[in-house]
Amino acid sequence: MKRIASFSVDHNRLERGMYLSRVDGDVVTYDIRMKKPNGGDYLANAAIHTFEHLFATYVRNSPLSDQIVYIGPMGCRTGFYFLVRDGMSREQALSLMRETLRFIAGFEGEIPGTRPEECGNYREHDLAGAKREAEAMLPVLERWTPAQMEYAAKEAGI
Repeated sequence: MKRIASFSVDHNRLERGMYLSRVDGDVVTYDIRMKKPNGGDYLANAAIHTFEHLFATYVRNSPLSDQIVYIGPMGCRTGFYFLVRDGMSREQALSLMRETLRFIAGFEGEIPGTRPEECGNYREHDLAGAKREAEAMLPVLERWTPAQMEYAAKEAGI
């Protein structure tokens, strides 16, 4: 089988950040790297689950909701995939991600979609953990620019 593009990126050189992973027709995939790959520190399952519920709820209720395709955790537990329509600019995607992190970091109340009829694992949530991860990621993306979103640029040390 052919080696897929995401396995061709040297994960040992990646840092936390937001990267443009691929473009498939009108769908753009961003990798939200919240943990350094292969760094030994990974997102906890319950925190990922809560983060996902809050992330999806926020962006799907934003003014850009019609541009959102998918939000989901990476199996390696270093971050999330964020798929949008190509009508959303890099600047808009980055701004929306910053807003989302602020929302999650400050969230209080009942986590959306956590009743048994709404979620297949409704008991496994960690709001405090999700908030900590958002708080930790926000300073990274506050300084991030669209130019830093290229994996090739990051791998070259740019």
